[in-house]
Amino acid sequence: MCTTCGCGGGDVKVEGEQGSHPHNHAHNHNHGHHHADEHHHHHTHENGDLDFGVGISGTHAPGLSQTRIVQIERDILSKNDHQAWHNRDDLTRAGVLALNLVSSPGSGKTTLLARTAMDIGAKKQVSVIEGDQQTSLDADRIRETGARAVQVNTGKGCHLDAEMVARAITQLAPEKDSVLFIENVGNLVCPAAFDLGEAAKVVILSVTEGEDKPLKYPDMFRASKLMILNKSDLLPYVPFDVDKCVEYARRVNPEIEVLQLSALSGEGLTAWYDWIENAAIARPSAAAE
Repeated sequence: MCTTCGCGGGDVKVEGEQGSHPHNHAHNHNHGHHHADEHHHHHTHENGDLDFGVGISGTHAPGLSQTRIVQIERDILSKNDHQAWHNRDDLTRAGVLALNLVSSPGSGKTTLLARTAMDIGAKKQVSVIEGDQQTSLDADRIRETGARAVQVNTGKGCHLDAEMVARAITQLAPEKDSVLFIENVGNLVCPAAFDLGEAAKVVILSVTEGEDKPLKYPDMFRASKLMILNKSDLLPYVPFDVDKCVEYARRVNPEIEVLQLSALSGEGLTAWYDWIENAAIARPSAAAE
């Protein structure tokens, strides 16, 4: 959590935003309760960048008791969940499938996303929210495929949150029946706790990382609907036990689905694209709400 990892402060920059960020949601809401952004502290610096902090950057500040830390964590998640609810409602009404891609750094997440955007982009609009602490390298790489992308730089933050995603959705304005991919910051810890309003979390684990990751980071695998085992073309060269990895993942999440593929060679990508299509068909419609 933010109060223990120290990521609560720092500048967040959403590519394309100009000047001060207005204190409202990406869309107008009339739900009769306070909006999440009313609880956050926004500060605009002289250069126009936004300081999107929660007012605390770690547990080492003098005078913070464990009880106070727990309360702060609950407040952070409550405010985030409120905004995530609005994001999900907006996306459902717009007919947009949002998938939150999570992984460790180096799993091949961006390579898979670029290949996916290129391959399915001919059939439907693909838009991408790229989360990184610094640089727009990944967003630039995605835009080369023809997909629309917005970069969110989290500064010291080690995860995206629902308010950052709401701001990025405003920039993208994804079309009806499109797919929105959210590439989270490379981290298997904090992103597990933060609902962004997505239809599903998809955790990507490369076969170079070790089959015990689901046991080491159970919260992430418990929160994910699908586990992708990437870089399958390297299986002959690395000591990775696929069956054991799947067993470990289902030990923490019996319902998790598993796909094995290689974003580089193309092996298994058809099954991934079918999964996306089925998820789009199965997503709730605004009429059902």
